[in-house]
Amino acid sequence: MAAEDGSDRLVSSAGTPDTQYRFRGLTPGRYTLSVRAVNSQGQQGDPASTQFSISAPAAPSFIELTPGYFQITATPRQAVYDPTVQYEFWFSDAQITDIHQVENAARYLGTALYWIAASVNIRPGRDYYFYIRAVNQVGKSAFVEATGQASNDAAGYLDFFKGQITESHLGKELLEKVDLTEDNASKLQQFSKEWKDANDKWNAMWGVKIEQTKDGKYYVAGLGLSMEDTPDGKISQFLVAADRIAYINPANGNETPGFVMQGDQIIMNEVFLKYLSAPTITSGGNPPAFSLTPDGKLTAKNADISGHINAVSGSFTGEINATSGKFSGVIEAREFVGDICGSKVMQGVSIRATNDERSTSTRYTDSATYQIGKTITVMANCERNGGSGAITVTININGQVKTAQVIPYTAGLPAMYQTVVFSVYTTSPVVDISVSLRVRGQYTTEASVWPLVMVSRSGNNFTN
Repeated sequence: MAAEDGSDRLVSSAGTPDTQYRFRGLTPGRYTLSVRAVNSQGQQGDPASTQFSISAPAAPSFIELTPGYFQITATPRQAVYDPTVQYEFWFSDAQITDIHQVENAARYLGTALYWIAASVNIRPGRDYYFYIRAVNQVGKSAFVEATGQASNDAAGYLDFFKGQITESHLGKELLEKVDLTEDNASKLQQFSKEWKDANDKWNAMWGVKIEQTKDGKYYVAGLGLSMEDTPDGKISQFLVAADRIAYINPANGNETPGFVMQGDQIIMNEVFLKYLSAPTITSGGNPPAFSLTPDGKLTAKNADISGHINAVSGSFTGEINATSGKFSGVIEAREFVGDICGSKVMQGVSIRATNDERSTSTRYTDSATYQIGKTITVMANCERNGGSGAITVTININGQVKTAQVIPYTAGLPAMYQTVVFSVYTTSPVVDISVSLRVRGQYTTEASVWPLVMVSRSGNNFTN
Protein backbone atom coordinates (compact mmCIF):
# COMPACT_ATOMS: atom_id res chain seq x y z
CA MET A 1 0.00 0.00 0.00
CA ALA A 2 1.40 3.41 -1.03
CA ALA A 3 0.51 6.91 0.20
CA GLU A 4 -0.49 9.55 -2.35
CA ASP A 5 1.24 12.47 -0.66
CA GLY A 6 3.69 13.18 -3.46
CA SER A 7 6.32 10.81 -2.09
CA ASP A 8 4.78 7.53 -3.29
CA ARG A 9 6.20 6.01 -0.14
CA LEU A 10 5.30 2.46 0.78
CA VAL A 11 3.09 2.53 3.86
CA SER A 12 2.59 -1.17 4.43
CA SER A 13 2.92 -4.53 2.72
CA ALA A 14 1.82 -8.00 3.71
CA GLY A 15 1.34 -11.47 2.34
CA THR A 16 -1.54 -13.72 3.33
CA PRO A 17 -3.04 -17.01 2.20
CA ASP A 18 -6.51 -15.59 2.87
CA THR A 19 -8.72 -13.67 0.46
CA GLN A 20 -8.88 -10.63 2.74
CA TYR A 21 -6.48 -8.63 4.91
CA ARG A 22 -6.95 -5.79 7.40
CA PHE A 23 -4.45 -2.91 7.48
CA ARG A 24 -4.24 -1.08 10.81
CA GLY A 25 -2.85 2.23 11.98
CA LEU A 26 -3.51 4.15 8.77
CA THR A 27 -3.59 7.92 9.20
CA PRO A 28 -5.99 10.16 7.26
CA GLY A 29 -4.97 10.64 3.63
CA ARG A 30 -5.22 9.14 0.14
CA TYR A 31 -3.83 5.70 -0.64
CA THR A 32 -3.26 3.30 -3.51
CA LEU A 33 -3.79 -0.39 -2.73
CA SER A 34 -2.21 -2.98 -5.04
CA VAL A 35 -2.88 -6.71 -4.84
CA ARG A 36 -1.41 -9.55 -6.88
CA ALA A 37 -1.48 -13.30 -6.69
CA VAL A 38 1.61 -15.41 -5.88
CA ASN A 39 1.80 -19.15 -6.54
CA SER A 40 3.74 -21.75 -4.60
CA GLN A 41 6.72 -21.27 -6.91
CA GLY A 42 6.91 -17.58 -6.08
CA GLN A 43 5.66 -16.48 -9.46
CA GLN A 44 3.62 -13.26 -9.31
CA GLY A 45 0.73 -12.12 -11.44
CA ASP A 46 -0.02 -8.61 -12.65
CA PRO A 47 -1.17 -6.31 -9.82
CA ALA A 48 -4.71 -4.95 -9.51
CA SER A 49 -4.87 -1.48 -7.95
CA THR A 50 -7.50 0.77 -6.46
CA GLN A 51 -7.44 4.17 -4.80
CA PHE A 52 -9.24 5.21 -1.63
CA SER A 53 -9.09 7.94 1.00
CA ILE A 54 -9.36 8.06 4.76
CA SER A 55 -10.80 11.46 5.69
CA ALA A 56 -13.63 13.24 7.44
CA PRO A 57 -16.67 13.65 5.18
CA ALA A 58 -17.57 16.81 3.31
CA ALA A 59 -20.39 18.96 4.69
CA PRO A 60 -23.88 18.30 3.30
CA SER A 61 -24.34 20.10 -0.01
CA PHE A 62 -28.11 20.38 0.35
CA ILE A 63 -30.71 19.82 3.07
CA GLU A 64 -34.29 19.03 2.09
CA LEU A 65 -36.89 20.11 4.67
CA THR A 66 -40.36 18.59 4.36
CA PRO A 67 -43.13 20.26 6.41
CA GLY A 68 -45.67 18.19 8.29
CA TYR A 69 -48.30 18.68 10.96
CA PHE A 70 -46.38 19.84 14.05
CA GLN A 71 -43.25 18.33 12.53
CA ILE A 72 -40.43 18.93 10.04
CA THR A 73 -38.45 16.20 8.28
CA ALA A 74 -34.79 17.01 7.52
CA THR A 75 -33.02 14.98 4.81
CA PRO A 76 -29.38 15.94 4.06
CA ARG A 77 -27.72 15.24 0.71
CA GLN A 78 -24.07 14.85 -0.23
CA ALA A 79 -22.64 16.17 -3.50
CA VAL A 80 -21.15 12.68 -4.03
CA TYR A 81 -22.91 9.69 -2.48
CA ASP A 82 -20.92 8.01 0.30
CA PRO A 83 -22.49 4.96 1.97
CA THR A 84 -20.24 5.37 5.03
CA VAL A 85 -21.69 8.80 5.91
CA GLN A 86 -24.40 9.49 8.45
CA TYR A 87 -25.53 12.81 9.91
CA GLU A 88 -25.76 14.49 13.30
CA PHE A 89 -28.97 16.49 13.78
CA TRP A 90 -29.15 19.49 16.12
CA PHE A 91 -32.28 21.62 16.58
CA SER A 92 -33.02 25.14 17.84
CA ASP A 93 -36.04 27.44 18.12
CA ALA A 94 -33.78 30.45 17.48
CA GLN A 95 -31.06 31.05 14.93
CA ILE A 96 -27.50 30.57 16.18
CA THR A 97 -25.33 33.30 14.66
CA ASP A 98 -22.03 31.73 15.73
CA ILE A 99 -21.81 28.28 14.15
CA HIS A 100 -19.14 27.31 16.68
CA GLN A 101 -21.74 27.56 19.47
CA VAL A 102 -24.13 24.97 18.03
CA GLU A 103 -23.17 22.24 20.50
CA ASN A 104 -23.74 24.66 23.40
CA ALA A 105 -26.92 26.39 22.20
CA ALA A 106 -28.81 23.75 20.16
CA ARG A 107 -30.46 20.48 21.21
CA TYR A 108 -28.92 17.25 19.92
CA LEU A 109 -31.55 15.06 18.27
CA GLY A 110 -29.51 12.07 17.15
CA THR A 111 -27.47 10.52 14.33
CA ALA A 112 -29.20 9.03 11.28
CA LEU A 113 -29.69 9.45 7.53
CA TYR A 114 -32.73 11.70 8.11
CA TRP A 115 -34.65 13.01 11.10
CA ILE A 116 -38.26 13.85 11.86
CA ALA A 117 -38.50 16.61 14.45
CA ALA A 118 -42.03 16.22 15.81
CA SER A 119 -43.57 17.99 18.79
CA VAL A 120 -46.70 19.93 19.71
CA ASN A 121 -44.30 22.85 20.26
CA ILE A 122 -43.38 22.95 16.55
CA ARG A 123 -46.08 25.37 15.50
CA PRO A 124 -47.06 26.49 12.00
CA GLY A 125 -45.97 29.93 10.85
CA ARG A 126 -42.69 29.97 12.82
CA ASP A 127 -39.10 29.38 11.75
CA TYR A 128 -37.13 26.49 13.24
CA TYR A 129 -33.44 25.80 12.70
CA PHE A 130 -31.60 22.58 11.99
CA TYR A 131 -27.82 22.33 12.29
CA ILE A 132 -26.56 19.23 10.52
CA ARG A 133 -23.10 17.80 9.90
CA ALA A 134 -21.86 14.67 8.17
CA VAL A 135 -19.98 12.07 10.25
CA ASN A 136 -18.05 8.88 9.56
CA GLN A 137 -15.53 6.76 11.45
CA VAL A 138 -12.75 9.27 10.75
CA GLY A 139 -14.35 12.57 11.73
CA LYS A 140 -17.05 15.17 11.30
CA SER A 141 -17.73 17.93 8.79
CA ALA A 142 -18.66 21.53 9.53
CA PHE A 143 -22.26 22.33 10.47
CA VAL A 144 -24.75 23.41 7.80
CA GLU A 145 -27.81 25.49 8.78
CA ALA A 146 -31.29 24.89 7.36
CA THR A 147 -34.43 26.88 8.20
CA GLY A 148 -37.90 25.38 7.92
CA GLN A 149 -41.51 25.62 9.06
CA ALA A 150 -44.23 23.15 9.85
CA SER A 151 -47.08 22.76 7.37
CA ASN A 152 -49.41 25.75 6.93
CA ASP A 153 -52.27 23.62 5.57
CA ALA A 154 -55.18 24.57 7.84
CA ALA A 155 -57.52 21.94 6.37
CA GLY A 156 -54.89 19.29 6.97
CA TYR A 157 -54.52 20.36 10.61
CA LEU A 158 -58.27 19.94 11.13
CA ASP A 159 -58.04 16.36 9.84
CA PHE A 160 -54.99 15.84 12.04
CA PHE A 161 -56.87 17.02 15.14
CA LYS A 162 -59.84 14.87 14.16
CA GLY A 163 -57.64 11.82 14.52
CA GLN A 164 -56.19 13.09 17.80
CA ILE A 165 -59.63 13.76 19.27
CA THR A 166 -61.40 10.59 18.14
CA GLU A 167 -58.54 8.45 19.47
CA SER A 168 -58.57 10.11 22.90
CA HIS A 169 -60.58 8.64 25.77
CA LEU A 170 -62.71 11.78 26.08
CA GLY A 171 -63.39 11.91 22.35
CA LYS A 172 -64.54 8.30 22.28
CA GLU A 173 -66.78 8.82 25.31
CA LEU A 174 -68.29 12.05 23.99
CA LEU A 175 -68.91 10.86 20.41
CA GLU A 176 -69.73 7.22 21.07
CA LYS A 177 -73.28 6.32 20.10
CA VAL A 178 -75.62 4.67 22.60
CA ASP A 179 -78.31 2.49 21.09
CA LEU A 180 -81.68 3.98 21.92
CA THR A 181 -84.37 1.31 21.89
CA GLU A 182 -86.98 3.38 20.07
CA ASP A 183 -87.25 6.22 17.58
CA ASN A 184 -87.81 9.80 18.75
CA ALA A 185 -86.07 8.94 22.02
CA SER A 186 -83.85 11.11 24.23
CA LYS A 187 -81.20 10.42 26.85
CA LEU A 188 -79.24 12.75 29.16
CA GLN A 189 -76.03 11.23 30.52
CA GLN A 190 -73.28 12.51 32.80
CA PHE A 191 -69.99 10.64 32.94
CA SER A 192 -67.06 10.83 35.33
CA LYS A 193 -64.05 8.51 35.37
CA GLU A 194 -60.57 8.32 36.90
CA TRP A 195 -58.12 5.44 36.31
CA LYS A 196 -54.53 4.28 35.86
CA ASP A 197 -53.44 2.87 32.51
CA ALA A 198 -51.12 -0.06 31.81
CA ASN A 199 -48.09 2.22 32.33
CA ASP A 200 -49.35 3.20 35.80
CA LYS A 201 -50.23 6.72 34.54
CA TRP A 202 -53.28 8.58 35.83
CA ASN A 203 -56.12 9.57 33.46
CA ALA A 204 -59.34 11.37 34.29
CA MET A 205 -62.37 12.75 32.47
CA TRP A 206 -65.73 14.33 33.18
CA GLY A 207 -68.57 15.36 30.90
CA VAL A 208 -72.23 15.48 30.05
CA LYS A 209 -74.01 14.69 26.80
CA ILE A 210 -77.50 14.55 25.32
CA GLU A 211 -78.43 11.92 22.75
CA GLN A 212 -81.60 11.82 20.70
CA THR A 213 -83.04 10.03 17.72
CA LYS A 214 -85.52 11.43 15.25
CA ASP A 215 -86.81 9.86 12.08
CA GLY A 216 -84.07 7.26 12.26
CA LYS A 217 -81.23 9.82 12.63
CA TYR A 218 -78.89 10.10 15.61
CA TYR A 219 -78.07 13.45 17.27
CA VAL A 220 -75.62 14.26 20.07
CA ALA A 221 -74.62 17.35 22.04
CA GLY A 222 -72.20 17.47 24.91
CA LEU A 223 -69.07 18.80 26.53
CA GLY A 224 -66.26 17.26 28.51
CA LEU A 225 -62.94 17.78 30.29
CA SER A 226 -60.06 15.32 30.44
CA MET A 227 -56.45 14.91 31.48
CA GLU A 228 -54.87 12.02 29.59
CA ASP A 229 -51.41 10.50 29.35
CA THR A 230 -50.08 10.23 25.77
CA PRO A 231 -46.71 9.43 24.14
CA ASP A 232 -46.17 13.22 23.90
CA GLY A 233 -46.89 13.70 27.61
CA LYS A 234 -49.91 14.90 29.53
CA ILE A 235 -52.67 16.40 27.38
CA SER A 236 -55.61 18.32 28.81
CA GLN A 237 -58.71 18.70 26.64
CA PHE A 238 -61.97 20.60 26.67
CA LEU A 239 -64.23 19.24 23.93
CA VAL A 240 -67.66 20.44 22.83
CA ALA A 241 -69.96 18.54 20.48
CA ALA A 242 -72.66 20.86 19.13
CA ASP A 243 -74.11 22.26 15.91
CA ARG A 244 -73.73 25.77 17.29
CA ILE A 245 -71.46 27.29 19.94
CA ALA A 246 -72.06 30.89 20.98
CA TYR A 247 -70.95 33.41 23.60
CA ILE A 248 -73.31 36.19 24.66
CA ASN A 249 -72.51 39.14 26.90
CA PRO A 250 -75.82 39.74 28.75
CA ALA A 251 -74.83 43.22 29.97
CA ASN A 252 -77.63 45.78 29.59
CA GLY A 253 -80.00 43.16 28.28
CA ASN A 254 -77.82 42.31 25.26
CA GLU A 255 -78.91 39.22 23.34
CA THR A 256 -76.56 39.47 20.35
CA PRO A 257 -73.68 36.97 20.48
CA GLY A 258 -70.13 38.20 20.09
CA PHE A 259 -68.92 34.79 18.93
CA VAL A 260 -70.73 32.02 17.04
CA MET A 261 -69.39 28.80 15.58
CA GLN A 262 -71.88 26.98 13.40
CA GLY A 263 -71.07 24.22 10.98
CA ASP A 264 -67.49 24.82 9.80
CA GLN A 265 -67.58 28.61 10.21
CA ILE A 266 -66.72 30.98 13.05
CA ILE A 267 -68.37 34.41 13.14
CA MET A 268 -67.05 37.13 15.47
CA ASN A 269 -68.15 40.68 16.08
CA GLU A 270 -64.69 42.09 16.80
CA VAL A 271 -61.25 40.45 16.98
CA PHE A 272 -57.94 41.73 18.33
CA LEU A 273 -55.05 39.41 17.42
CA LYS A 274 -51.35 39.56 18.21
CA TYR A 275 -50.38 37.29 15.31
CA LEU A 276 -52.37 35.96 12.35
CA SER A 277 -51.28 33.25 9.92
CA ALA A 278 -53.75 32.48 7.12
CA PRO A 279 -53.05 31.11 3.62
CA THR A 280 -56.08 32.99 2.23
CA ILE A 281 -57.53 36.31 3.40
CA THR A 282 -60.66 37.81 1.82
CA SER A 283 -62.54 40.97 2.79
CA GLY A 284 -66.25 41.62 2.53
CA GLY A 285 -67.96 42.95 -0.58
CA ASN A 286 -69.08 41.46 -3.86
CA PRO A 287 -66.59 41.22 -5.40
CA PRO A 288 -64.28 41.43 -2.35
CA ALA A 289 -62.46 44.73 -1.91
CA PHE A 290 -59.33 42.89 -0.75
CA SER A 291 -57.99 39.36 -1.18
CA LEU A 292 -54.71 37.50 -0.63
CA THR A 293 -54.24 33.99 -2.02
CA PRO A 294 -51.73 31.26 -1.01
CA ASP A 295 -49.66 31.87 -4.16
CA GLY A 296 -49.02 35.46 -3.02
CA LYS A 297 -51.50 37.24 -5.31
CA LEU A 298 -52.78 40.42 -3.65
CA THR A 299 -55.89 42.14 -5.03
CA ALA A 300 -57.17 45.44 -3.64
CA LYS A 301 -59.64 47.97 -5.03
CA ASN A 302 -58.05 50.87 -3.18
CA ALA A 303 -54.75 50.95 -1.29
CA ASP A 304 -53.11 53.74 0.72
CA ILE A 305 -49.52 52.72 1.47
CA SER A 306 -47.43 55.10 3.55
CA GLY A 307 -44.37 52.86 3.86
CA HIS A 308 -41.89 51.23 1.51
CA ILE A 309 -42.77 49.16 -1.58
CA ASN A 310 -40.16 46.81 -3.05
CA ALA A 311 -41.10 45.10 -6.33
CA VAL A 312 -39.09 43.44 -9.10
CA SER A 313 -41.71 44.04 -11.80
CA GLY A 314 -45.25 45.29 -12.31
CA SER A 315 -47.62 47.33 -14.43
CA PHE A 316 -50.09 50.18 -13.93
CA THR A 317 -53.14 50.86 -16.06
CA GLY A 318 -54.40 53.95 -14.25
CA GLU A 319 -52.96 57.21 -13.02
CA ILE A 320 -49.93 57.51 -10.72
CA ASN A 321 -49.48 60.64 -8.60
CA ALA A 322 -46.15 61.29 -6.88
CA THR A 323 -44.53 64.39 -5.41
CA SER A 324 -41.01 63.11 -6.01
CA GLY A 325 -39.15 60.01 -7.09
CA LYS A 326 -35.80 58.44 -7.77
CA PHE A 327 -35.15 55.89 -10.51
CA SER A 328 -31.89 54.00 -10.88
CA GLY A 329 -33.02 52.15 -14.02
CA VAL A 330 -34.73 53.04 -17.29
CA ILE A 331 -38.02 54.97 -17.59
CA GLU A 332 -39.95 54.38 -20.80
CA ALA A 333 -43.26 56.08 -21.63
CA ARG A 334 -45.43 56.28 -24.76
CA GLU A 335 -46.94 59.60 -23.68
CA PHE A 336 -46.10 62.14 -21.03
CA VAL A 337 -46.97 65.65 -19.85
CA GLY A 338 -43.99 67.98 -19.79
CA ASP A 339 -40.90 68.46 -21.93
CA ILE A 340 -37.69 66.50 -22.38
CA CYS A 341 -34.63 67.76 -24.21
CA GLY A 342 -31.19 66.32 -24.84
CA SER A 343 -28.24 67.98 -26.56
CA LYS A 344 -24.76 67.38 -27.90
CA VAL A 345 -22.01 69.71 -29.10
CA MET A 346 -20.59 68.20 -32.29
CA GLN A 347 -16.95 68.38 -33.21
CA GLY A 348 -16.14 71.70 -34.89
CA VAL A 349 -14.74 72.19 -38.41
CA SER A 350 -12.30 74.91 -39.57
CA ILE A 351 -11.10 75.80 -43.10
CA ARG A 352 -8.39 78.21 -44.33
CA ALA A 353 -8.25 77.86 -48.10
CA THR A 354 -9.51 79.19 -51.40
CA ASN A 355 -11.56 76.08 -52.27
CA ASP A 356 -12.25 73.38 -49.66
CA GLU A 357 -15.07 71.43 -48.01
CA ARG A 358 -15.05 69.60 -44.69
CA SER A 359 -17.77 67.96 -42.58
CA THR A 360 -18.55 66.61 -39.12
CA SER A 361 -21.17 63.99 -38.21
CA THR A 362 -22.84 62.17 -35.34
CA ARG A 363 -25.53 59.53 -34.80
CA TYR A 364 -28.40 59.70 -32.31
CA THR A 365 -29.86 56.37 -31.09
CA ASP A 366 -33.14 56.44 -29.15
CA SER A 367 -33.13 54.29 -25.99
CA ALA A 368 -36.87 53.54 -26.32
CA THR A 369 -37.85 50.09 -27.59
CA TYR A 370 -40.61 51.51 -29.80
CA GLN A 371 -40.83 54.51 -32.13
CA ILE A 372 -41.36 57.83 -30.35
CA GLY A 373 -41.80 61.15 -32.11
CA LYS A 374 -39.08 63.75 -31.53
CA THR A 375 -37.76 66.98 -33.00
CA ILE A 376 -34.12 67.10 -34.10
CA THR A 377 -32.73 70.65 -34.20
CA VAL A 378 -29.23 71.52 -35.44
CA MET A 379 -27.82 74.99 -34.75
CA ALA A 380 -24.66 75.52 -36.82
CA ASN A 381 -22.73 78.48 -35.40
CA CYS A 382 -20.52 79.89 -38.19
CA GLU A 383 -17.58 82.31 -38.06
CA ARG A 384 -15.70 84.15 -40.84
CA ASN A 385 -12.22 85.27 -39.82
CA GLY A 386 -11.07 86.76 -43.11
CA GLY A 387 -11.19 86.45 -46.85
CA SER A 388 -13.87 87.27 -49.38
CA GLY A 389 -14.80 83.77 -50.57
CA ALA A 390 -18.33 82.39 -50.36
CA ILE A 391 -19.13 80.25 -47.31
CA THR A 392 -21.84 77.57 -47.53
CA VAL A 393 -23.20 75.42 -44.67
CA THR A 394 -25.17 72.21 -45.39
CA ILE A 395 -27.11 70.37 -42.64
CA ASN A 396 -28.31 66.80 -43.31
CA ILE A 397 -30.72 65.10 -40.86
CA ASN A 398 -31.56 61.55 -41.94
CA GLY A 399 -31.57 62.57 -45.61
CA GLN A 400 -33.43 65.86 -45.20
CA VAL A 401 -31.10 68.68 -46.23
CA LYS A 402 -30.84 72.42 -45.74
CA THR A 403 -28.12 74.46 -47.48
CA ALA A 404 -27.44 78.13 -46.70
CA GLN A 405 -24.84 80.62 -47.91
CA VAL A 406 -23.80 82.59 -44.88
CA ILE A 407 -21.86 85.63 -43.81
CA PRO A 408 -21.33 87.71 -46.97
CA TYR A 409 -17.96 89.41 -47.05
CA THR A 410 -17.89 92.88 -45.53
CA ALA A 411 -14.68 94.85 -45.86
CA GLY A 412 -13.19 96.16 -42.68
CA LEU A 413 -14.73 93.61 -40.27
CA PRO A 414 -12.13 91.28 -38.68
CA ALA A 415 -14.68 88.55 -37.76
CA MET A 416 -18.33 87.87 -38.54
CA TYR A 417 -20.78 85.37 -37.04
CA GLN A 418 -24.05 83.72 -38.12
CA THR A 419 -26.15 80.72 -36.97
CA VAL A 420 -27.92 78.37 -39.38
CA VAL A 421 -30.86 76.47 -37.79
CA PHE A 422 -32.57 73.38 -39.24
CA SER A 423 -35.26 71.24 -37.51
CA VAL A 424 -36.78 67.91 -38.54
CA TYR A 425 -39.54 65.87 -36.87
CA THR A 426 -39.00 62.11 -37.01
CA THR A 427 -40.05 58.85 -35.35
CA SER A 428 -36.96 56.95 -36.45
CA PRO A 429 -35.05 55.43 -33.51
CA VAL A 430 -31.71 56.12 -35.27
CA VAL A 431 -30.89 59.57 -36.67
CA ASP A 432 -27.74 60.37 -38.66
CA ILE A 433 -26.69 64.03 -38.62
CA SER A 434 -23.94 65.73 -40.62
CA VAL A 435 -22.87 69.35 -41.06
CA SER A 436 -20.54 70.38 -43.88
CA LEU A 437 -18.66 73.66 -44.41
CA ARG A 438 -17.58 74.76 -47.91
CA VAL A 439 -15.39 77.70 -48.98
CA ARG A 440 -15.18 78.92 -52.59
CA GLY A 441 -13.35 82.07 -53.78
CA GLN A 442 -10.44 83.72 -55.49
CA TYR A 443 -8.61 84.51 -52.31
CA THR A 444 -7.89 82.57 -49.14
CA THR A 445 -10.87 82.50 -46.82
CA GLU A 446 -10.83 81.38 -43.18
CA ALA A 447 -14.10 79.98 -41.71
CA SER A 448 -15.28 77.69 -38.87
CA VAL A 449 -18.50 76.00 -37.78
CA TRP A 450 -19.51 74.52 -34.37
CA PRO A 451 -22.80 72.59 -34.55
CA LEU A 452 -25.11 72.02 -31.57
CA VAL A 453 -27.69 69.20 -31.82
CA MET A 454 -30.85 69.22 -29.67
CA VAL A 455 -33.38 66.36 -29.42
CA SER A 456 -36.69 67.31 -27.80
CA ARG A 457 -39.97 65.62 -26.95
CA SER A 458 -43.01 67.47 -25.72
CA GLY A 459 -46.26 66.47 -24.13
CA ASN A 460 -47.72 69.94 -24.74
CA ASN A 461 -49.97 71.05 -27.59
CA PHE A 462 -49.42 74.18 -29.66
CA THR A 463 -52.35 76.21 -31.05
CA ASN A 464 -52.44 79.05 -33.58
